[in-house]
This record gives sequence, structure tokens and C-alpha cells, in this order.
Amino acid sequence: MTERTGGRTAGQLAGGQLAGGQLAETFTLRGGAPVRRLGFGTAQLTGGGYWGPRGERADAVAVLRRAVDGGATLIDTADNYGPGLAEELVAEALAPYPAGLTVATKGGVVRTSDSTWHVDGRPERLRAMCEASLRRLRTETIDLYQLHRLDPAVPMEEQIGALDELRREGKIRCIGLDTITAEQLERALSLTGIASVQNRFNLLDRASAEVLKLCETHGLAFLPWFPLANGALTGATASALDSVAGRHGATRGQIALAWLLHRSPVLCPTPGTGSPAHLDENLAAAAIRLSAEDMRGLDALGTPEIDRPAD
Repeated sequence: MTERTGGRTAGQLAGGQLAGGQLAETFTLRGGAPVRRLGFGTAQLTGGGYWGPRGERADAVAVLRRAVDGGATLIDTADNYGPGLAEELVAEALAPYPAGLTVATKGGVVRTSDSTWHVDGRPERLRAMCEASLRRLRTETIDLYQLHRLDPAVPMEEQIGALDELRREGKIRCIGLDTITAEQLERALSLTGIASVQNRFNLLDRASAEVLKLCETHGLAFLPWFPLANGALTGATASALDSVAGRHGATRGQIALAWLLHRSPVLCPTPGTGSPAHLDENLAAAAIRLSAEDMRGLDALGTPEIDRPAD
């Protein structure tokens, strides 16, 4: 969780603080609907290692509803969060889903404990996982279904083909890929229409910059995971962030999210939290308008922009 020292509130998001330049607030998924670029992720609604519950179920449901009430129109979850629990919470909080809300989930990873998991991209398993997600989410069609990991033991054509078949059947609307290289993305695009990529990318880690460029070229959404650098906004980075944050009356986390929104129009971060106050803080980051000077200073904090698979 980011350190908070005041910062903007969610109420300011709609309070006319868009002065200082226009910033794209929405992104339209290929084959899908427009979404507000700053969404909400559900991993932090589950316990350590994304295993079991975190706190009271009613509190998790309340945070999900607060996220949508606060303007989030992209909810990102996965079948292995819990496992199954996060999808159940999404359905309990939000089904039947309001018009304009996009629910994204992921399949292809099997969890057996809080520290043990394996990839399974066999077509029959992907189908079974997708159909289980449909039941948990209480929907007939999943808006965005993302392959959580490519299975190296199964040809890509078979994995993508299974998702394509589910799309033709109306069980999923858009296909996404999680944790891939630029070369893998190019290959996947030669097989079918892809709507999104979900790789690690944040203020400190730009290793997927080449994948981001491909997403910009092809009009794909890029959902960066660990958008707040998984708690690493400390040390020299924190000092630089504090300097920018002070000029905007914001927190470190808000500036890190604002940097993503300014970095590329296809970046759609979905930070997660179980705290209502932290949720409000995150959503309010969409109102921050960074200057060119701000961006130069923040850009200098990251890793070299080389492309490699995320861990």
C-alpha cells in the first residue's frame, strides 16, 4: 500500500480539476466497449498469495461497489484469485452488471496453494476454466477473457484457437494475453484479433516497453500489473516522487498512476486495494495533470526500456 500524506480525494475527480491539458480518460477495447482508463483490480480482495479471503466478505463487496460508484468501468479479476473467490465477489457486488461496465477475467493458471501454481493451456482445460468463470461471474458472456500465461507445452495455435472458439460461441467477447513478449504478441496477432495485453509495467519497471509500442501500433489496451511497483516506491524514487507530488497536492501512489496515464493512451492501470480510503486515493489520480517537466523527472526513474518476459 502506498504511503498517504493527504492527497486528492475522489470527490475532486469530478470537481472540475481537468485544467492544464486534455488527457484521454477512456479507451475503447477492440471488439468491446469503451472503458475508463483507470480501473479496479481484485487481487487485493483475497488473502496472502492470492489465497483465501482477506477480511470480511461484506467489506470486499462494499469496496467493489464503491469502485464502480467512483467511476471505474473496468474491473479486472482472475479465476486463480482465491481461487474463484474474487470472481464470486465481483458477481455478488455487481451482478446483474450495469450498462457500460466491462468485467475482465483470466484463465490458464491452476493454483493448489498460496505458493504453488502451474500453467495449463490445454484447450479442454481452458474451456473448462472459462465456463467455470462464467458461472461464478453469473454472466453469459465474459467481456474480456485473458490467457493468464502461455503454456510452453501446448502450441500457441491451440491455446489461441480454444479462446477463438469460445468467442465464436458467444462465451467471451474479447481475447487478451498476460505476460508475453513482443515476439509472442506479433505471433498471436497473426492468429486472431487480440484486444489487450497485461504485462508488468510501472514507473520503475519499463521492461515491456516494446510490447507497449506494439499495443500502441495495433490499438490494443495495455493493462499494467503491479502499477504501483508493488510497494517499491521508496528511497531515491520516493524523494523524486515527493517533489512532484508536492506540486500537485498528491501522494506518491497517485503520481505513479498519473505517470502511467500520461505515458501512453493505451495504458489502462487497474490498481487494487481492500481499503475504501486507498481506493478513493487511486481513483482520484485520474484528475492529475502532469507537466512536461514532471514527466521528464519521472521518466528518468525507470529501468532501461528493454523487452523481456515478466517473472
